[in-house]
Amino acid sequence: MRRTSRQKPSEVRGLSTRRPRERYGWAAGLTAAAVTAALLGGTPALAGTAPERSATTLNLPSPPGSDNVRVLVFHASAGEEPPTVDAGIAAIEKLGQQGPAGEHFSVEATADPAVFTKPRLGTFNAVVFLTGGGDLLDPDQEAGLEAYMEAGGGFLGIHDAARAEPYSEWFTGLIGARPAAQSPAAAQRATVEVGDRANPATKDLPVQWKRPDQWINWAENPSGSVHTVARVRENTYRPGDGANGWDHPMSWCHDYDGGRSFYTGMGGTADSFQEADFRAHLRGALMWTTRLARADCQATITTNYTAERVTSPNKPGMSDQIGEPHGLVTAKDGRVFYIGRGGGDGAAPVVTDWSDPNVGKGEGTVHIWDPKTKKVTAAGSVTVFGNKGGGDELVKNEEGLLGIELDPDFLSNGWIYLHYTPHSQINRDTQMAERRVSRFTIDPATDKLDLSSEKVLLKWPVQIHSCCHAGGGMAWDSKNNLYIATGDNNSSQFSDGYSGNNPEPAYKGVSFADARRTAGNTHNLNGKILRIHPEQDGTYSLPEGNLFTGKETDEGGGKTRGEIYVMGVRNPSRISVDKKTDTLYAGWVGPDATEPSPTWGPAKYDTFAAITHPSNRGWPFCMGNKQPYRDRNLPDPTKPLGWYDCDHLKNESPNNDGLVNIPPAEANNIWYSPQGGGADFPRDANGVPSYQLSEQKLLLPWLKGGGQAAMDGPVYRYDADSASKDKWPAYWDGKWFVGDFYDGDQPRHAVVMDPKTAGSGGLPAHAESLDKIIPVGADGIRNLMGWTFGPDGALYVLDYGRGFFTSDAKSALWRVTYTGGAPTPVPSQLARKAAR
Repeated sequence: MRRTSRQKPSEVRGLSTRRPRERYGWAAGLTAAAVTAALLGGTPALAGTAPERSATTLNLPSPPGSDNVRVLVFHASAGEEPPTVDAGIAAIEKLGQQGPAGEHFSVEATADPAVFTKPRLGTFNAVVFLTGGGDLLDPDQEAGLEAYMEAGGGFLGIHDAARAEPYSEWFTGLIGARPAAQSPAAAQRATVEVGDRANPATKDLPVQWKRPDQWINWAENPSGSVHTVARVRENTYRPGDGANGWDHPMSWCHDYDGGRSFYTGMGGTADSFQEADFRAHLRGALMWTTRLARADCQATITTNYTAERVTSPNKPGMSDQIGEPHGLVTAKDGRVFYIGRGGGDGAAPVVTDWSDPNVGKGEGTVHIWDPKTKKVTAAGSVTVFGNKGGGDELVKNEEGLLGIELDPDFLSNGWIYLHYTPHSQINRDTQMAERRVSRFTIDPATDKLDLSSEKVLLKWPVQIHSCCHAGGGMAWDSKNNLYIATGDNNSSQFSDGYSGNNPEPAYKGVSFADARRTAGNTHNLNGKILRIHPEQDGTYSLPEGNLFTGKETDEGGGKTRGEIYVMGVRNPSRISVDKKTDTLYAGWVGPDATEPSPTWGPAKYDTFAAITHPSNRGWPFCMGNKQPYRDRNLPDPTKPLGWYDCDHLKNESPNNDGLVNIPPAEANNIWYSPQGGGADFPRDANGVPSYQLSEQKLLLPWLKGGGQAAMDGPVYRYDADSASKDKWPAYWDGKWFVGDFYDGDQPRHAVVMDPKTAGSGGLPAHAESLDKIIPVGADGIRNLMGWTFGPDGALYVLDYGRGFFTSDAKSALWRVTYTGGAPTPVPSQLARKAAR
């Protein structure tokens, strides 16, 4: 390594306070032109001329195959040199000697800004700004840096580099953000969330990286305009008055002005450069900026995504394009199948009179969108109990056509599975109905649903006297087991919005306000996620390893159902299975209480869980991270009894016909209330939370609450062999998409789970907002009702529309595609042939 003499800023040039200026062109004079010529591998251009810059003529620093990869460390400061300089130079020098021989680089350090007007600047693959703040470059020197980047150079900024060149708009763009007026000066230990698990700068780091540093606050959050690879978690340190909130980027990269720019706000202490993980972070950044490795630094830049509505509004009085949106699935040939629950458009009749034979009658629709023709086919409909409209709990209705899945061999056998409530099976006297999962056939020649082909796999009774909670989602695992989500078939009323355990309300002997009858009952299929194995003849078998065998007894009788894989869920509208791991993902809606109660328990918690084994998720006894409710029972359900013991649950409801001693509640991964995400409280000696709002701590600050309806999404799996130009990039691989029906502050995020703790209720290690990629707002996807990735790697999303129990002009299928291109640099421009 060669280090030139360090000059005080006043010796380099007089400090200026120049105003923001127009960006300089390729050369401000002969000196800058000479730098440009070196970058292009030619002779110096005449002053004022612009050299050729086409991709075919660029001769980048250290051309492919060269052994001479070089890094320039620039360390000028407008004041006293920071103590990080010597430590940083020494660390970068050692990094250049590490790794395989094909990844080595040499280092030269200088404080002389004149280097940016010399042709030899073009001999460096990357420039590192290990600087303090201040106005360090004159116009010609910045023009030289601009020319260097335009010719394909690499830039790495460390910590206070974000404070350099404060008057330059171009340099602000190069860095990506500027520090806020207030940032904590002292080093503090904090947790860094490493969201990019593929970038060379972060792929070997812990998912949750705990380390001390000086943490910079940003004047404007750069998320969405740069690709963030790591964030600092503000609730693990004291960020001060300039705090950015839960989304606090700390390291990012982007392809900028022809070159590659990486910035890290870490490295504010000399000790940072002694950390093995921080050195690995810097080395990975240098691998990309020097062109020794490729990286995708475009994956989260929001302008690289296009959201397109692919269905038109229905014709008046028809459902030719879409019904009341309620779920979707994609075929292996790319077609999208989506269903309507049963509510028609505003002109559809709504019958609520139980004396009328047509009470609640609706049409559950099946539509198919073909990406080749860009057209919709109305495949058919099933007549459902599912159109009673809104109103109070005794009028509105969430039954209907609730779920859809395609057989794993759909392209050869045409089999489709529907989860629905047939109108033909309702009993108007007892106000009971039959829910079923049936197999139908789609005619491959016409894309029409053959109603005569129905094979009923599974059926069970549901009460329809009172709304709500039908559930409906379905999903396959890698062993061709079918998962079926069912709601607790329980009213939202009669428990003041808390546990839903009031045993008293009933209609003709059937309770409709006691979820212990359903979700908490080991002998009832409601409030569950079922797992069955469909057979060729239209029946099903039970796979091994469900929660029960169906043969368990309590006091001498059969008390369980062998179809149950998960119990204790309230209203799981959407579920998904990651076939790579066979982890089941689910989300369900919580009750209605807006605040926690020291008498009754937690507020409404909408919930998401990564489920790796058969389990009880708690409802209606416990929610969130095993926060108990208060028991109630006859003769006076208004009087609270003892707190439920989440680890030793007993179902002592008079409406329970299953086991009394039931499996313990397990902790869930994500929960949120109107106050925010991951509400938690101090607990007493018996483990009961205080439920005092003033003592509430929010463990998941990225979540907001309010009007809530959790909508589970998929885990994305990147297909490197797919030729699709629209597929989402590998950055999203393995990330779990969680969302809410409502837009705005409600969740619409991709989260990273720690595989070591995900199945035992571990909190997400990282979350990233999708609001700018999956657009919110009046003209966006305002009411999320279902989402999944297709075989083309595009995201397909259902927008419910703007009403309830109906479809309208905003009800639509959307397609969200990626347009950002491949990782950079392109293989032909890697600095060495052996580079990755």
